[in-house]
Amino acid sequence: MSHKKSPSSTPFIHGEQRPPRLLVTWQPGAAGNEAIELAAWLARTAPVRIRVVHTIVHLWPQSPRGKRRRKYSKWMDEQNRHFAESVRQVLTEAGVDKSHWDDEVALILDGSSEHALLTQAATDFNADLLIVGSRAATPKGRFLAGTTTDALLHSSPIPLALAPRAPKLSKRGITRVNVAFLDAHDTDNNESLAYGAEAAYQMQVPLRLVAFSPTGLIDANLSHALTSSSPLADEWHEQALSMCDQARDRVMDDYPDLTVHIELASGAGWQGAIDSLKWKKGDIISLGSSTQGHLERVFLGSTAAQFLRHVSVPVVIQPATHF
Repeated sequence: MSHKKSPSSTPFIHGEQRPPRLLVTWQPGAAGNEAIELAAWLARTAPVRIRVVHTIVHLWPQSPRGKRRRKYSKWMDEQNRHFAESVRQVLTEAGVDKSHWDDEVALILDGSSEHALLTQAATDFNADLLIVGSRAATPKGRFLAGTTTDALLHSSPIPLALAPRAPKLSKRGITRVNVAFLDAHDTDNNESLAYGAEAAYQMQVPLRLVAFSPTGLIDANLSHALTSSSPLADEWHEQALSMCDQARDRVMDDYPDLTVHIELASGAGWQGAIDSLKWKKGDIISLGSSTQGHLERVFLGSTAAQFLRHVSVPVVIQPATHF
């Protein structure tokens, strides 16, 4: 692991040839403005460049032609105009300075697949991060993926930033980076650790390495509940601490001046384990993809999916790298 990375290795790098690019998916009056608020929060941390997109999915297989095409183009022009007005207003209300706006700050995409449209838009924008919000009716401080977000969580070629419902975010931006280890195999995939360490280094904020040990869950191999008094729980605690110690050593080799803390989160289920820690308004979590996913893609396993349902701070998920 080395901090000499490409400009796209983290969305928080300062001093590169271009500012990090954030692509935000947002629909006026729909689920909420959490994705916009998260982009504004990152803009308080780094000199980012923001583009906001909205997708319109149609059912017909081919684009309309002739007179219908002209009517449709006129309608799309009108929709783009209204959307651009809404985006400028919501960015201003969120406190995003115009210096962070892309020249084409608002764009409506139309096609037959929302997931494909967003993936292509991220490629066209050369985005470093794709920001999505939680689905409608999600409880405050929680994240639930909608259909399109779920698809992105299994195939996005770039990192995803997940904005929980009505997040409480620090006015100073990011003040601490957390790297989450959900199981012993997380050490086999170093993307989240490298990403989190680089982000903390660039922003000069502390790095917290957290191993989660939820009790009361069913052990897949033994088919019984893993309780806090179980010998398996004690063994996991030892493994988790060892895993974090090794991760800290790797980080300190490359970032000797970085402040690194280790914590073990244990509690009843994922909710209890997560709530056993103190979370700050300036926290962000770096989470890795499953190594079982596709080459150079985000792939969220079932464990991570359960974890996300109980997290109240923003999460960045990196695509896994396969060799």
